[in-house]
Amino acid sequence: MTTASNKVLALFGPTASGKTELLSRLFLDTDRPFPRPVVVVSADSVQVYRGLDIGAAKPDAGLKARLPHRLIDIREPSEPISVGDYVGLADAACEEAIRSGALPVLSGGTAFYIKAFILGLPSAPVADVRVRAELEAELATRGQALLRAELERVDPVSAARIKPNDTYRLTRALEVYRSSGRPLSSYALPDRPRARWDVLPLAIDRPRAELYARVEQRVDAMVKAGLADELRALVAKGYGPEDPGMRAIGYAEFFELGGGDAERGLARMDEAVGLVKLRTRRYAKRQLTFMRALPGVEWFSADDLPGVRARILAWLG
Repeated sequence: MTTASNKVLALFGPTASGKTELLSRLFLDTDRPFPRPVVVVSADSVQVYRGLDIGAAKPDAGLKARLPHRLIDIREPSEPISVGDYVGLADAACEEAIRSGALPVLSGGTAFYIKAFILGLPSAPVADVRVRAELEAELATRGQALLRAELERVDPVSAARIKPNDTYRLTRALEVYRSSGRPLSSYALPDRPRARWDVLPLAIDRPRAELYARVEQRVDAMVKAGLADELRALVAKGYGPEDPGMRAIGYAEFFELGGGDAERGLARMDEAVGLVKLRTRRYAKRQLTFMRALPGVEWFSADDLPGVRARILAWLG
């Protein structure tokens, strides 16, 4: 049943589309105050990591002081976070916001987080601690290549979906197969919204050329803001290319160009920046494709503040 106590606004879009700007204009405009307090629940798989500030384009302290954000800086870069972890944390954050009288606003660009929050998780088995431990030991002794070869034999569909260095999802897919005897890809994906929340899914977009230009400007701004020093600080703390946080766009390229050595990659700054821009543009394109496949999404121009505001207010009643 839809009630005021289970409403969640989902406001999302591709990277560099202007989500943070729109949040500020919607909810912090003193001339047109929003009728309810708001808590932003981040849906960003990089902003969860502490220390990845510039490269993750995190909201600054001033904005967070005026507009509370949740699920930012909740993991060390060495700690994986699964989609299931995220959904559980987002559910708790939304419940907390509602108890405080605020409207939870799920906002970000990690499309599989948003999809899982709205539709729920696949029906795959829960984690098997014993099998997981066995796989972690095999990964350390046999290496990733042999585990990937095994997954390609038993679950080629999942193997094709998992990126080369994503050892967490690689071992998770093998864990499911070994514990259940079925490939992960055989488990049904949900296609209807969860009954737990009444979600209004709104997405923003820009013309493709404009979006790509904003991507380039954002990357240049990150470099100017000190991305190189941020990466050096992370390396000094012991983080490297094998850590989940360091595999994000904006960090991984320096390790890659340096053969695993970030400092050598930083010596090829122009090349690295070009690669970051290329991969970010490609990522934005994939985000749009994924987001357009979500059911019930209403799309708005990123500059259509009146339209977005009117739709939210009508939904709130």
